[in-house]
Amino acid sequence: MEINSVHGQANGTKKGIMRQRSRISSYWLALRPWSFSASLTPVALGTALAYKSTGTLNIMTALLTFAGVLCVHGAGNLTNTYFDYLKGIDSKKSDDRTLVDRILEPGDVATFGAVLYALGCVCLLFIVVVSPAKMEHLALIYFGGLSSSFLYTGGIGLKYLALGDLVIVITFGPLAVMFAYVAQTGTLATSPLLYALPLALNTEAILHGNNTRDMEADRNAGVVTVAILLGRMGSYSFYVILVFLPYIIFCVLGINFSPGFLLPLVTLPIAFDLEKKFRQGSLSKIPQRTAKLNLLLGIFYVLGCFMIDAASFPGL
Repeated sequence: MEINSVHGQANGTKKGIMRQRSRISSYWLALRPWSFSASLTPVALGTALAYKSTGTLNIMTALLTFAGVLCVHGAGNLTNTYFDYLKGIDSKKSDDRTLVDRILEPGDVATFGAVLYALGCVCLLFIVVVSPAKMEHLALIYFGGLSSSFLYTGGIGLKYLALGDLVIVITFGPLAVMFAYVAQTGTLATSPLLYALPLALNTEAILHGNNTRDMEADRNAGVVTVAILLGRMGSYSFYVILVFLPYIIFCVLGINFSPGFLLPLVTLPIAFDLEKKFRQGSLSKIPQRTAKLNLLLGIFYVLGCFMIDAASFPGL
C-alpha cells in the first residue's frame, strides 16, 4: 500500500510538472517569438550606430533596451491576439490559434500582456538610471512605441482602419532604432532614422505578407487593410517593393561610402525565393519566412555597421 501511494504521488508530481511545462509553452507561443526579429534588429542597429558615433558601448544599457523593447513587442502581440479574438476576426483557419483553440483564456492573454507592459516600464526606469539621456527624451520615445503597439488593435484599432502598416513602419524602425541610439548616446539625432529605413521596410513586409494571406478573412470580418485596398496583384507588387528596396539602399550606400554596407546582399537568394512563393500564392508561411529574412538581413546589416569605419557613415 505504501509503495502504491509513493508511486501515485510520483505520477501526480510528474503530471503536474508536465502541465506546468505545457502552460509555460502556451504562453511562450502566444508571444509569437518568430516575430521578435522585428524589434531585436532595430535595437541592435541603433546600438551599433551609437557605438560608431561615440566609440563607447554600455552593455547594461543595451541589455535593458533589448529587454524593454521585447516586452513591449510581446505585449503588443498579445493585445493583437486578444482584440482580434474579441472582434471575431480569428477563426479555425487563423494562424494564431491561442484563443480560438482555447489554449489560453482571454483573461490570461490580457493579464500576460499587462504584465509585459509593466515589465517594460520597469526596464525603462533602469535605463533612465544608467543612460546619459534625459528622462523626458527616453520616455517620449518609449511610450510612443508602447502606445503604438497597443493602438494597433486596441482602443481605436488602427489595424482595422488600414493604418496598421504605418504604425509598424514607424514603431519597428525609426522609434526602436532611435530609442536604442538615444539610450546609448544621450543625444537626439536624425541620421539614425534614415539608417532605420531598410529594416522598417523589411519589417513591414512581414505584416503585409500576413495581411495578404488573411485578406479574405479580414474582409469578411469588416477589417480594412492595405492588402485589401491594393488587391492581390497590387499586394504582390507592394511586397516586392518592401522586400527589394532595402537592397537598393544597401547598394547605394555600399558603392558611395563603404563596401561593408553590401554585406546584407548575401540574403538576396532568400528574398528571391520569397518573391517566387508570394507570386505563386504560397502564402501560408509567408510571414514566418519573411521574419527569417528580416532577422538575417538585420544581423548582416548590424555586422556590416560594426565593421565599417565611423568616418564612412554619412550624416552620423
